[in-house]
Amino acid sequence: MIAAVWSVLYAAVEVTWAVTGTTVPWKEHSAYAPGVQFFLAALALLAGGACLASTRTLAKLGRVVVATALIAALPVFVVAMAGLPIHFVAIATLSGVESATGPAQVLLNTAGAALLLLVGLSYRRRLRGDCPRCGQPHAGAADGPLAHPAASRAPRRTRVAVYLLMGGLLPWAGAKTIWTLGGNALGVEGDDWQRTTSAGASGPSKATASAGIDVTVLAAMVGVFLLLGLLYAWGQVFPRWTLVLSGRRVPRLLPLIPAWLTGIPLAMYGAVLIVMAPLMAVGVLPEIKPSPPFTTSSGITWMVEFGGLGFAGLGLGLVVAARSYAARTHPVCASATAAERPK
Repeated sequence: MIAAVWSVLYAAVEVTWAVTGTTVPWKEHSAYAPGVQFFLAALALLAGGACLASTRTLAKLGRVVVATALIAALPVFVVAMAGLPIHFVAIATLSGVESATGPAQVLLNTAGAALLLLVGLSYRRRLRGDCPRCGQPHAGAADGPLAHPAASRAPRRTRVAVYLLMGGLLPWAGAKTIWTLGGNALGVEGDDWQRTTSAGASGPSKATASAGIDVTVLAAMVGVFLLLGLLYAWGQVFPRWTLVLSGRRVPRLLPLIPAWLTGIPLAMYGAVLIVMAPLMAVGVLPEIKPSPPFTTSSGITWMVEFGGLGFAGLGLGLVVAARSYAARTHPVCASATAAERPK
């Protein structure tokens, strides 16, 4: 029902923006065309109808139609939420946004992607004859109490993989930290970097820079903190330093939702940058003309590659860690027998 309400709201917003000619940025200095907005509105309504139908008993053709609608709609809204990390950093650092409709559009797409993913998962379980709530086969209603597993850390293989992926942040964060501290790297002088980035910067950005910390690096550290919580037991039970929350179970979706919603678009964005940089280096793509504080195209190219490694590493790390966390914290309905519970 919630997904159906989202679809109607989404379609109404998109049609209103398209009819009134409201500018809705999808990237810097580029806006959605009205035709695209009408398409997204129609797709949202189709997906909403499929979500309503997914709770009913359908013939084979109906099941195929519902599955096709969900499979077709989900990737569109996942791709359309790719700007979420960029808007998050801009808002968190008080850097400002090009237009309020930009982050609003991304949030609408993000909500839709999350709801469609949950509906699709529940529908898949229902088709298999499992409980749509916990995913386990059991008799009885699916609205009783849930049994949660004990807190545990991720397997060693998962932890090693995530740490290696986090290492992708080092070149990007290292270069920015060098510049913030006044050093020179990639043809950029620290004084020029500080002068350029401080122009129009917010109070928090200037405050962190004065301490030698770039605000975007600080935002990445928040992502690293989330990663560690997904890997270790303190991400499932609030630790002592959380005071009044100490010892309480962490709501399962509290870390999972931001991990999935930021990890997927970050990984996609980083992958694009990783591919772009070498193509620019060999001339397949045109080089980016240097602009202050950069003095050479090669410096920009290296920074694009560093950014790709950092964003893709953090994004994939979040996805891998979230997958492990979801498996380790997966609850089952208390009515399920011990033999039916995951080992």
